[in-house]
Amino acid sequence: MKFDQIMIRYGEMALKGKNRKLFEQRLQGNLMKKLSGYAGIKIKKTRDHMFVVLNGEDAHEIMQECQKVFGIQSLSFAIRTEKDEELIKEAALYAFNDAEDARTFKVSAKRTDKQFPVRSQDLNRIIGTHVLVNTEDVTVDVHHPDVELKVEVRQDAAYITSKNYPGAGGLPVGTTGKSLLLLSGGIDSPVAGYLTMKRGVQLEAIHFHSPPYTSDRARQKVMDLAQQMTEYGNDIKVHIIPFTKIQQKIHREMPEGYSMTIMRRMMLRISEEVAKEQEILSMTTGESLGQVASQTMESMSTINEVTNYPIIRPLVAMDKLDIINISREIGTYDISIRPYEDCCTVFVPKAPKTRPKREKANFYESNSDFTEDILEAVSEREIIELKAQSKPKQEFEDLF
Repeated sequence: MKFDQIMIRYGEMALKGKNRKLFEQRLQGNLMKKLSGYAGIKIKKTRDHMFVVLNGEDAHEIMQECQKVFGIQSLSFAIRTEKDEELIKEAALYAFNDAEDARTFKVSAKRTDKQFPVRSQDLNRIIGTHVLVNTEDVTVDVHHPDVELKVEVRQDAAYITSKNYPGAGGLPVGTTGKSLLLLSGGIDSPVAGYLTMKRGVQLEAIHFHSPPYTSDRARQKVMDLAQQMTEYGNDIKVHIIPFTKIQQKIHREMPEGYSMTIMRRMMLRISEEVAKEQEILSMTTGESLGQVASQTMESMSTINEVTNYPIIRPLVAMDKLDIINISREIGTYDISIRPYEDCCTVFVPKAPKTRPKREKANFYESNSDFTEDILEAVSEREIIELKAQSKPKQEFEDLF
């Protein structure tokens, strides 16, 4: 006997009322795409759970993949058996033994099929006795067990699970709209993208490339970051903006102290044009309040003036160490620290204004017309679509 399924429990999306079915369908589709490389699996959906039927695929490997999919609160390895007392006992013992170093347990049986002849309380006792007789140095602890063996006898079969594994939480990607992520080569913006996807947002990314000041390796670093982010969502479209001409113009014509502020304003103007074209309703940045000169409250206010698009800033109140920890967990940190600089390091002023004024930024910009430069940068951009995985057709079904 072995685990033949993974049981998936919903988190926040279970509270979506009449819209719950749409969230479940999106989660099911995202799981199918994530697991498309495993030809044997099948995904089933019941009223309360979703199941990944393994059909011989590696259970632990599939579990790791499922843990990257947003919308899942927790997961468990599961065994599906016929509604036979001896088979249920055998499955429960296997599930307990799979939990390494477990010394205490409890049994929680639930009989939704009232035609099954053994009542829930009796089933608890029968299974508990079977585990105790067939193990050593193991005791029952109904309050704080190492393992809780859950047995549910349904109309179609009996399901046995033991240890719970954490899911990624959040909402399924694609359920709450799209956002355009301003993706640099640093640590912060990929983490901001990850946290935005966790709220169900489908991302596109925009990157400002300034050759010859920034290298092809810097551009590749950004592509690698975006590719890593597809591990937690779907395909990501990356818009590469030629930014050299605008940066040179800012360097020539703007006061040095305001050059960083005006450069950021140009980025938002360009991003807004791309968002309009792609029917995207917001932008996402990796800004963290007070981290650098362009991320003071005054800077954010002055930079934000040029767009009325909502700007999502999931890192705004986070410490740098917290951001770094997340970047390590999601696999972007080692890519972000590669020594290839992005356009934000080009023409860096010696003393950037940390409290820039809107009226001054508007006055300086009024002396130069950037309209054609912005439209040219948008029209000449390169668009690269990064695929999460191939999508061979898989079987899935609803069970009601």
